[in-house]
Amino acid sequence: MPTTDPIADFLTRIRNALRIRKPSVDIPYSGVKSELARVLMDCNFIHDYVHVDEGPQGYLRLYLKYNPQGPAIQGLRRISRCGLRRYVGNRQIPRVLNGLGVSLMTTSRGIMTGNEARRQGLGGEVIAEIW
Repeated sequence: MPTTDPIADFLTRIRNALRIRKPSVDIPYSGVKSELARVLMDCNFIHDYVHVDEGPQGYLRLYLKYNPQGPAIQGLRRISRCGLRRYVGNRQIPRVLNGLGVSLMTTSRGIMTGNEARRQGLGGEVIAEIW
């Protein structure tokens, strides 16, 4: 069944899997979701991800990361959504929990964290915040 907001579906599947402490979660594949998974792995929020080419579309399998205190991802929040896009310049990029979290952004050079975009002097659309 097609969803209206695939990125919100991506975040919700991760949030639900973390609540029941699943070791992995399967998400329908797309290029944007694959890039989001890459950024999550670079920021040490997940162990790994693989693209499983099965069925008409395939899916991403994300291996979630847990610490003794709980999941590595404490919270996820969608910022820019279908009804209200949020674009910022490089000086307005939000800091998540005073630097403890990351903001995910789409820029003209691809999907990256807010810190990377700030370093490169790029603005863009703030997709989500993760802490």
